[in-house]
Amino acid sequence: MLATVDQSLVGLAMSDEVFSGGCACGAIRYGAFGQARYMGNCHCRDCQQATGSAYFPAVLIKRSDFNLKRGEPSWFERMSDSGHAMSHGFCSKCGSPLFLKNEVNEGAIMLFAGSLDDPSLYRPSRNIYVNSAQHWDFMDSSLLKSDGMPR
Repeated sequence: MLATVDQSLVGLAMSDEVFSGGCACGAIRYGAFGQARYMGNCHCRDCQQATGSAYFPAVLIKRSDFNLKRGEPSWFERMSDSGHAMSHGFCSKCGSPLFLKNEVNEGAIMLFAGSLDDPSLYRPSRNIYVNSAQHWDFMDSSLLKSDGMPR
């Protein structure tokens, strides 16, 4: 279960949020008050299936900076290639993918960049699992590339 309102964040103005977003139907809304720790594109098959597209544009933030403001996501759990549980959070009403939690990094949560209210804030720094990338996906040649998870 995601943490709900962190009491230390109560009373912060909406302008203090770095990221805000939610699902397509509006049933789920979230905010994040900390800076992104990582932004990048994951091309693994799990992420392709979770997004229905070529890759997952991920915004990694500290879980303590995350605030679920409205609604309750549904979760689907799957094992990663390294054997760690990955939980995908989505809206059960409209199906929008919203979050990803990986048990290997319990202090973080990844937001789907497409769920951000302002997706222009997304600035990827690398592509990972490029060995699984689809031939029809054209990657930005200026971004770093890794065949798997960077170490």
